[in-house]
Amino acid sequence: MVPLPTKNLLLDVSGIKLGQAATSLSDAVDQVGRTLFDIGAVDADYLPAMHERERSVSTFIGEGVAIPHGTDEARKYVRRTSLVVLQFPEGVDWGGNYVRMCVGIAASGTEQVGILSSLARVLLDADLAARLREAKDAETVIRILQSTNEESDQ
Repeated sequence: MVPLPTKNLLLDVSGIKLGQAATSLSDAVDQVGRTLFDIGAVDADYLPAMHERERSVSTFIGEGVAIPHGTDEARKYVRRTSLVVLQFPEGVDWGGNYVRMCVGIAASGTEQVGILSSLARVLLDADLAARLREAKDAETVIRILQSTNEESDQ
């Protein structure tokens, strides 16, 4: 388990899926939600809330990355704060934007702010953002995200 960006936030290799394909934004959100469910981070009721969030506010954040997550009300369905990372090399049309990487977030409290801050550090560095989108293995994803965590601890 890799802490991001506090001791309570975890990204596990089992939550990283590279080389995926999605037929639509909805399909990509489904895959992210199922992965959060499969690793035991959320109850099944969290998944519809991820679609509800997307309908109200796009989770596209730039640099080919989206951060699907549930609504504030859905936090009660979060078992543990976790991240999952799904890579879509062929891209997904995200309401007119091109997404190649989804970072799914399940946060039961205020940890989401720290996650977003850590992701912003990756996306502000064009080289790191490109390396993350083009990662060929889970260890690379973890190393890139962990490097931003280590910098923020200094």
